[in-house]
Amino acid sequence: MRTGDELVNVYILDLLVIGVLLLIVTLGSGWIARLPLSYALIYLIVGIVLSPYGFNLIQVRPEAEFLERVAELVVLISLFSCGLKMNRPMRFFAWRSTTRLIGLLMPITIFSVAAIAHFILKLDWGLSILLGAILAPTDPVLASEVQLYDSRDRDELRFGITSEGGLNDALAFPFVYFGIHWIEKGNWQNWFREWVLVDVIWAIAAGLAVGFVIAKGIKLVDKRLEPFRTPDDLMEDFVALSTIFIAYAVTEVVNGYGFLAVFVAGMAMRRRRNSEYTRNQLHFIERLEKLAEIGTILLLGSMLRFQPMFAFAGDAFVIALSLIFVIRPIGAWISTIGLNVNPATRWLYGWFGIRGVGSIYYLAYAFGNGLKGEDGEQIAWITFWTIVISVLLHGVTSTPLMQWYERNIEHNREIEPKAAQHEEQGT
Repeated sequence: MRTGDELVNVYILDLLVIGVLLLIVTLGSGWIARLPLSYALIYLIVGIVLSPYGFNLIQVRPEAEFLERVAELVVLISLFSCGLKMNRPMRFFAWRSTTRLIGLLMPITIFSVAAIAHFILKLDWGLSILLGAILAPTDPVLASEVQLYDSRDRDELRFGITSEGGLNDALAFPFVYFGIHWIEKGNWQNWFREWVLVDVIWAIAAGLAVGFVIAKGIKLVDKRLEPFRTPDDLMEDFVALSTIFIAYAVTEVVNGYGFLAVFVAGMAMRRRRNSEYTRNQLHFIERLEKLAEIGTILLLGSMLRFQPMFAFAGDAFVIALSLIFVIRPIGAWISTIGLNVNPATRWLYGWFGIRGVGSIYYLAYAFGNGLKGEDGEQIAWITFWTIVISVLLHGVTSTPLMQWYERNIEHNREIEPKAAQHEEQGT
């Protein structure tokens, strides 16, 4: 049993290692950016090194509720960041890639994963759909190499990946509820109508409306008070944080999707006539996002355990490899038929389906709402395996692929006339 002094020493060593890690990734960012490595992959490896299989400096096994809250906070910050980067008006043409990736690719992903889990892994349909929904979100935190740089970036691939990551973290929720209801209540015919009315129509509508109203209200109050106070960049940054928390909390109180509200609030908070204000808020939020990413991926790496990972490795490889190499690429190709983009862009949509913090959140949420026992263990380790494999594969390939894309596709294509007109309109 550890004494108090030993616990303090471990804590101090944890702080030392994290401080050294932050210093290395900050001072070495120029070299790291040129390597075929993502920061997430570095954090994951460091987390494993700090786990009981390494230096045994991180020994915590967080409860599901703690893990849920940590992942929730990370996703909220990231979704607001994605919203701030959205630079197009609410017109169908402007969001054509997003509507395909959300309206077609996400359901294809969920039900394809569910079909494999049901027919090959022999899970019942409720668990299978829940697994598909947990793995559906593409991660806006870990996909930073592929995201829009800022609100002035006009690239269609980056816009599609960023907006998809912002929306499917929220819009996978109805399918999570579908799986949970099936596990708890059995026959779907008994509760399907309620699910459609409450978990689909009401919750989505509430998320959209509350996020927009809260952000517009805060902007109005902030603007009215400007003549009576001294400009303060720090206080303006706190306005962004307050918007995140208020929009999320109010939406959850009325049983809407808080994630969706925060993404919409980020979009609504953009200031067309004060782009410098928007960029300052975005820089602040991105710093928080990076710090949160470090903590979450370190925690994930420290949680990995060989015995259960090997026990469920066969099932996990079936799901993870099918999702990454078959379901996502083919689904993206099918979903983007008729989309006026380069074929290479369509394949890159299919490859950059990075899984991460969003899946951790939904997994922890499911554990707090009915998922348990052997089924819970199986779903958990399939999810962890999928995230680890995704971080490894996408971490190694994202930098060289995006460098190739920027050289051969992005810089050589003509700017679409309609896309060029989207600059700062209607936002």
